[in-house]
Amino acid sequence: MGYLGEDIGKLGFGLMRLPKIKGTDDFDMAQIEKMVDAFLDAGFTYFDTAWAYPGSEDAIRQALVERYPRDRFQLATKNAAWIMCRRREDAISQFDISLKQTGAGYFDFYLLHNLGEGRTHFFDDFDMWSFVREKKEEGLIKHIGFSFHSTPEELEEILNAHPEAEFVQLQINYGDWENPAIQSRAVYEVARKHDIPIVIMEPVKGGMLASPPKTVEDIFKAAEPESSCASWAIRFAASLDGLITVLSGMSSIEQMEDNLSFMKNFDKLSESQEQVIEKARAELDRIPLIPCTTCNYCAKVCPKDIGISGSFTAMNYLTLYGNVELAKGQEDWLVARHQRKKASECIKCGACEEACPQHIKIRDELVRVSEALG
Repeated sequence: MGYLGEDIGKLGFGLMRLPKIKGTDDFDMAQIEKMVDAFLDAGFTYFDTAWAYPGSEDAIRQALVERYPRDRFQLATKNAAWIMCRRREDAISQFDISLKQTGAGYFDFYLLHNLGEGRTHFFDDFDMWSFVREKKEEGLIKHIGFSFHSTPEELEEILNAHPEAEFVQLQINYGDWENPAIQSRAVYEVARKHDIPIVIMEPVKGGMLASPPKTVEDIFKAAEPESSCASWAIRFAASLDGLITVLSGMSSIEQMEDNLSFMKNFDKLSESQEQVIEKARAELDRIPLIPCTTCNYCAKVCPKDIGISGSFTAMNYLTLYGNVELAKGQEDWLVARHQRKKASECIKCGACEEACPQHIKIRDELVRVSEALG
């Protein structure tokens, strides 16, 4: 029995990156159902979606809610009051839409989504804290929390201002643990000081730590040839204290099976394994990758519909492999073929940077992409 009296297990199923049928934008519902079945069969029960994840709430209604008794799982979703909301009614409507799309009847965990920097004030302006308290009193929410991408100082302010928050969702992974832009360690320590339960997101940093540069992979393979790089990242996060669960945004049944293989009977990292993590972190810090996790919050606010995350993936391919044609192929697939505009069409308005949880200097990086890939 974990924090908040919920029997969850150390692994949570993040639904931001569900598998799609190859060559389409349609969810692979047959594969998603297999993933849900395997996850529940292994004894894990926490599913994490959001109003802002296109199609995710509808997909999990079909794969989970309509196929299992409601008491077999916990469902978390989120309210993004900073996206396309001009009035309180706009923000409140997200809750009703989520209830309809998931068909869940109520939410075990409901989060105010991505607080920090210029986004926090929307939840205060629209008095969303009062709204979620009301919904909890009505029995439509069991636990109130928020997700957060900003500084430890701002987390301190929010926790002091809102003692009604029962949990917090934080980006924590070994790559960002000492990263001055993300400050995973410092943010984690603030949450621990307040003794507030933590849900960890981005333990593999949008997949970057599942397929790290070869020099990093070699460090892990030398230590444990049979273990995946993703397993090291998730085990690092799961070894921390004060957790509700660690979310993994799994995109295939193979990823699900890998995660279950080491999380079903989880043991914390040993001292020697922690030393391997430190060595891998030091090597990763040497490689100047753009730290994009493809959350695509930037895309939701870009007035020119620039393919930002696709452009950054292509640029990272160029950095890792030094192959311009390979990088251009990625850009063509992820940007042009998805009807997005190229980096060169950026008007430098800066809206994307205000929305970016990774604090990337997006305008500067798009200039680099344009110069390198045309």
